[in-house]
Amino acid sequence: MAKVQRRNFRKGITIKELLKVFSDNALAEAWFIEQRWPDGIACPKCGSTNILIGAKHKSMPFRCRNYKNCGKRFSVKTGTVMESAKIEYQDWLIATYMLTTNSNSVSSMNLHLELGITQKSAWFLAHRLRKALEVYETQRDGSDEVDESNFGNKERTKHRSKKLNTGRGTVEKTAVVGARSRKTNDVAAKVVESTDKETRQSFVRNQTSTGSTIYTDSASACSTLGSEYDHETDNLLVGEFNPKMAQTISIESISMTLKRAHNSLFYKITPKYFQRYVNEFSRRHSIRSQNTFNNLEAFNQLLKGKRLGYKNLIADNGLDSGVRL
Repeated sequence: MAKVQRRNFRKGITIKELLKVFSDNALAEAWFIEQRWPDGIACPKCGSTNILIGAKHKSMPFRCRNYKNCGKRFSVKTGTVMESAKIEYQDWLIATYMLTTNSNSVSSMNLHLELGITQKSAWFLAHRLRKALEVYETQRDGSDEVDESNFGNKERTKHRSKKLNTGRGTVEKTAVVGARSRKTNDVAAKVVESTDKETRQSFVRNQTSTGSTIYTDSASACSTLGSEYDHETDNLLVGEFNPKMAQTISIESISMTLKRAHNSLFYKITPKYFQRYVNEFSRRHSIRSQNTFNNLEAFNQLLKGKRLGYKNLIADNGLDSGVRL
């Protein structure tokens, strides 16, 4: 397996350099077209390559010439999260760049100010980009650090009448379980209803194959994984270090990055959207060793086959647990 390149070796570009490459909307559109159809433009509905290019339509420059069975007009946005969006291609590229290069993510207010669009459009744009990350699946290599975190209001910041007096606890908090591959750096994380033994072990079994080495803290949830895994633990709270390096610092650092962004950038995240933020931070950590243009190309491939309408975004889809973050 190829050695993962360290972050200081990656080739990044500045926003100034990005704007030199994509100096106008036409160049940005041409890049999206080249990335989606490197072998020539094809109809996203029927797959025909017999395409009329430069059709006289405001937003649909292509038309399928398979008139008998298709004949549909389309653009490079068709069949992606960009479909039906009036946001320009250059803005999509800049937003993607900002989302993938900022370790603490980017707020909709920041996108609103930098792109010159409304805050509502910027918020919708950011969620569309996060939608693209929903189906990303990491490839487990058999050596994973596993840990859980709880997100929610701190008891010390609450009004006296609303404090729960439950100590550290996890009451009224949203739980996230994550796993990080030590060799490939890939991260998978999932919002769960609880971090009990059954839920945490189910996550481990879904992410790793039999015979894998699992590193966790000393919590009892994974203590009975069984003989199918090589399970190592640590107990850093009391200064106990396992000689086999069974620490979980790397996966913990990812959750801490999300917590910092939650507290300082987003302030409040509705639980029904929280999985998208988890996906974003997991994906960004997984690709952080790649060059910036490689990140943009990889992200672009994830845009296809997904739709997110505004009504669906704001609808009560049953994901909201009622917990205030």
